[in-house]
Amino acid sequence: MIWSALRLSLIVTVVATSLVVVIGTACAFILAKGKFRGRELLDAVITLPLVLPPTVTGYYLIVLLGRRGLIGSYLYELTGWSVVFTWWAAVIAAAVMALPLMVKSARAAIESVNPQYELASYTLGKGRAETFFRITLPLARRGIFAGIVLSFARALGEFGATLMLAGNIPGKTQTMPLAIYETVVAGENKQAQILALILTALSLTAIYVTNKLANSRTAGLY
Repeated sequence: MIWSALRLSLIVTVVATSLVVVIGTACAFILAKGKFRGRELLDAVITLPLVLPPTVTGYYLIVLLGRRGLIGSYLYELTGWSVVFTWWAAVIAAAVMALPLMVKSARAAIESVNPQYELASYTLGKGRAETFFRITLPLARRGIFAGIVLSFARALGEFGATLMLAGNIPGKTQTMPLAIYETVVAGENKQAQILALILTALSLTAIYVTNKLANSRTAGLY
């Protein structure tokens, strides 16, 4: 159980984090640089999973992606496939819960970039995309990387929304947090301790790396 849950957790976390990096960075750039009505409302919607109980977020995901859901029903009619109770459901749940951390960190990093550098790039004839990849992204890289690390840790530890959308199927959707829950309920304390220690070590590593990045960024201002 331990290695199966660890393997699935790492796969789910890597895929979820990859999605979060792309979507989160794009959302962060839009929120940081965009000037449009409803910008802060969009930020509030993205941030909502941070303050809602994970089971409530999981319920909303079922309403959207379930076999009879707003999106899931059309997907099932077209393909005969439902995302619920698959490892992709675990990926989606982990990504939704980790996305706010990525957006918050990346937005703050992008907003901290001196706009004079970007204006200089525009005056040299560079477009928004090239300026973003060659100026904004490199200057904001520490904050963005910190967001990636935090998102990875959050996705790895996701429990409530995953249980709601993906279920707890050993070898198929059972990630490490779900395995810990099952082993504790079954009274298998030794396995629960091992899984908990692995998760704790990974989380501590993520916090350490994030703190190092934050200290390096602060030191660079002086």
